[in-house]
Order: sequence, then structure tokens, then C-alpha cells
Amino acid sequence: MSPFVTEPLRRAVVAVTSVCLLASLAACADQAPSSSDAAPGRSSRPGAGAPPLAVDLDRVTIVDLQRAMNGEELTSEQLTRAYLERIRRLNPRLGAVVDTNPDAIALARRSDTVRGSKGSRGPLEGIPVLLKENIDTADRQPTTAGSEALSKAEPTKDAFLVQRLRDAGAVILGKTNMSEWANFRSPRAIAGWSGVGGQTHNPYVLDRSPSGSSSGSAVAAAAGLAAVTIGTETDGSIVSPASMTSTVGFKPTLGMVSRSGIVPITERHDSAGPIARNATDAALTLWAIHGSDPADAETARADAELPADYRTMLDRDALRGKRVGVWRKGHTGIDPDVDRVFAATVKRLKDLGATVVEGADVPSSPTMAQEHLVPAVLTEFKHDINAYLAATPGSHPKDLAGLIAYNKQHARTEMALFGQELFEMAEKTDGDLSDPVHRQHRETATRTARQAIDGTLAKYRLDAIITPTELPAPAVDYQGGATPFTSSSQNSAVAGYPHVTVPGGYAEGALPLGVSFLGTRFSDARLLSYAYALEQVTPARTSPRYLSTLPSR
Repeated sequence: MSPFVTEPLRRAVVAVTSVCLLASLAACADQAPSSSDAAPGRSSRPGAGAPPLAVDLDRVTIVDLQRAMNGEELTSEQLTRAYLERIRRLNPRLGAVVDTNPDAIALARRSDTVRGSKGSRGPLEGIPVLLKENIDTADRQPTTAGSEALSKAEPTKDAFLVQRLRDAGAVILGKTNMSEWANFRSPRAIAGWSGVGGQTHNPYVLDRSPSGSSSGSAVAAAAGLAAVTIGTETDGSIVSPASMTSTVGFKPTLGMVSRSGIVPITERHDSAGPIARNATDAALTLWAIHGSDPADAETARADAELPADYRTMLDRDALRGKRVGVWRKGHTGIDPDVDRVFAATVKRLKDLGATVVEGADVPSSPTMAQEHLVPAVLTEFKHDINAYLAATPGSHPKDLAGLIAYNKQHARTEMALFGQELFEMAEKTDGDLSDPVHRQHRETATRTARQAIDGTLAKYRLDAIITPTELPAPAVDYQGGATPFTSSSQNSAVAGYPHVTVPGGYAEGALPLGVSFLGTRFSDARLLSYAYALEQVTPARTSPRYLSTLPSR
């Protein structure tokens, strides 16, 4: 769950009782479902009955898939059908995918034709990709941000990043479930639940949280329901679910990837990025979707901020001679498995030739969060969501006040589990970004976060900072209240700086644990290269076992 919601905003609203969603899983067996299981969802499943492939979809990289397709050992249509069949089998228990694209097979066939006649359009030619359901597509797939209120929205243009994916040859396979409104409707939200998609479950242990808000994207990547997925983050919504599902999650520098066509929380934080099973696929996908968008002024530098060839980010020796600061305060001494995994990771850094610098703890500022960040984001949300709704065609509420009224009218389905306190708090603001008080809140929050990271990097002469990403996944439920674990994502989110998490190991032999690299603005390529180098000597990731619960000790 996004630390932005779980920490500062939860303290702004009084916590109440929570609701457990696990009863439907009581009869689950501890292995993947059989092919006879029926899949939920709003679109047809054209992949049923697809023959097995000679590739392991749990372990294969995009580079492997391209090699097979270029060698005529595999077609995009075969690959797409295989993923659709996998969704059909696994999704009933995971709830990760809310829609498959009814045009996916046609897109795959077109890709095969293009490859055969003209060659690949880009590094994702024929590769099936799943999108978080707050990313606009101008096709037959809905974009609802998990809310029934947007079920009749009709975007007329692809999000800029979707057009980048199409230009690179990707097959848009479908859309993934998410924490409704990206965890910004209520501080009591249940991570991975939406009115449209229900509850998403962690594929490693099904009664554990997938975190959020990019819950479905992380789970789908972990379970091999697509080659790669796209998530979005305002604070923690990529890296937290990636950590809890043993995937690589990359939150780019603000402005590396366009936000045009993404349902917003605040343009001062929102970033889209890849979630993948390995750093290679994350780097390749980031390279494909990054770029300058005339409709998003923040992206003016994006074209120049990644290398011309993504493969230069895949350097086994990237950590040799680098100074990496170790951030322990607020993250270690809380959970023994986190401590064990992090200690092993730090040792591997030394083995890779890095100079490990202890004491590089990034300061946190509860005062900044309470007094400046919360009021700034509430104002920005009202401004940005009103603009998005007003510009999006279709029969749906046209502003935040309309969303609030819709939820009240449809409380049985939309508010059975939690309310809309954050919506109501935001609606009480004037939504005026030019207001001097708002500008002071925003400038103070951003400056404080940037000083926390840049000051630590400068003080210790660091190339990056490493720290545990999260605690092990808790139960599927409301997870509010105080936590001893300091957010690893908030400073990067508020500063607009990059953050990557990579699988580090497991708690209790089953619950994934991630480790994070943090850096300064536009250090994206370096962080990905460090994640790749660490991954090469850290065979941490294992495929999900779909346990119904943790075994008794």
C-alpha cells in the first residue's frame, strides 16, 4: 500500500474497523488452478486451448522471446495466445487482470506480418504487455481507475506511453486491477481492491496483500501473465507491490515518462514505470516508453536522459568502484528476515566491488508530511482530477463533486468496505494551484524531500543509496495505523527522483522481500544498471507457488 496514504494521510483521518476479504479463498488448494477454471472479466478470452510453448513463461526474458521470434521458433500470435490461456487459468484466484484486449490476437498477427515483411519496429515487437487500468487506451478496453463511476468513459486518444509501446511493436494484452483511485479515495482502503475488479491476491501466499496501488500489474508480472506490465506511482505504488511480489519495479524520475492520458492524483508526483520479473525487461521497457511529450512539459529533458541503446544499462560490472550508502535507520531491527536478507545483499555489493558506506540514513520528516505534503496533494488532486474528468468523453461524473455523489448513490458496491474521506477532504480545498499558501506547501515538501536525498548523497559522496523496500506482505485487509517501518519511497516520490526495487529474498520461506536503490534526479540509467548487476549474483527470485496460506511452523 502506498506509504503516502498509509502514513501521513492516515494520521489525518481517524482509523476505524477493517473488513477481511479472505473467505472466498478458504477452499483453495496450494497449487496453480487447472485449465478448467473459468476466468472472470469483462472481455472475451480468445486464448483458450492454446498449445503449450517451448519457453518457460515464468523465467523467459523479452530478449529471449525476441530471439525466438526472429529465429521463427515462435510467433507473436502463439505467445499472445499462451499468455491469454495463462490468464484464463490463473486469474480466477489472483484477480490481477480485469480485462483482456479483444483485439490482442489481431494485433499479434499484425506484428508477425510486420516482422516478416519489414522487420521489427522496436524492442517490444510482438511482446504482450499489460497496463494498469488508469492508463487510457483509445480502443475497446475501459479505463476506470478501478471505479464503476468511469465504466462509460470513452478516451479518444491513447496515453502517450501507450503510443510509445505501440510504436515499439508491443501487443496491448489487457488491463490490470488496482487499488481503486490509486489508493486515494480513503485512508482506510484495502490494497488491491477496486469496485470494478474486486480483490487482487498475492501469488506467493494468496491470503497476503499484494500491496498497491499497482497491485494487479505486480501480481500479473510475478505470475507470468504477460512479458511485462506497466504500473503507476504517486508514492510507493510501483515499488511496494513489486517488493511484495518478488518483481523488479522501477519508478522513474518525474518527467522521464509522460503522464498524458493517465488518471491523475498529482502531476507533481505521478510517474508510470515497468514492473517485470527481471531487470533486463524493466530496462528495455523503460527505454521504450520514455520520451518527451509536447503535452507534458515535465518531459522536456526525457529524450536525452537515457542512453541511445538500452543494453548499455545491462552492465554486470556497474557496481565496481561505486560508493553505495546503506540506509538502515527505520528499516532494520524490525523484522529478522528483512535484516537477514539485507545483510546478505550488502555483502553481495562488496563482492561486486562496490564501496559500502554505512550510516547513510535518509532523514524522514513527519512535519513535512503532515503540515505541507498532505494539504498540497489534496489541492493538486482536486485540480488534476477535475481537469482529467472534464476532458474525457463519455457518460461519467465530470468533476470530483460528481464522483463523491456517484459513490454515495452506489454505496452498496463502491463503499461497502471503506469510505471516501480523501475525496471529501480534497473537495473542500479550492483546487487552486496558483494560491500562495498552496505553492508554499508544495515548495516546502519538494525542497525537504530533495534535500534529504541529495544531502545524503553529497555528505557521503555516494553514487546511490540501498535500503530494504518493505516489510513482508501483511494479510489482505486494511493495514492502517502506525508502523515502525519508515517509508522507503516517500522522499523519492515527493522529490521526483527515481527508485528501483529488486528481489532480495524471502521471509518465512515464502513472502518476497525487495531491496531498493535510490538516487538523484535523472540517475535512472545508473540505478537500473546497479539493479541488473546485483541481480546477476543474487538468484533471489523463485516462481510463485500459490500457497493458500503460510504453512504452520
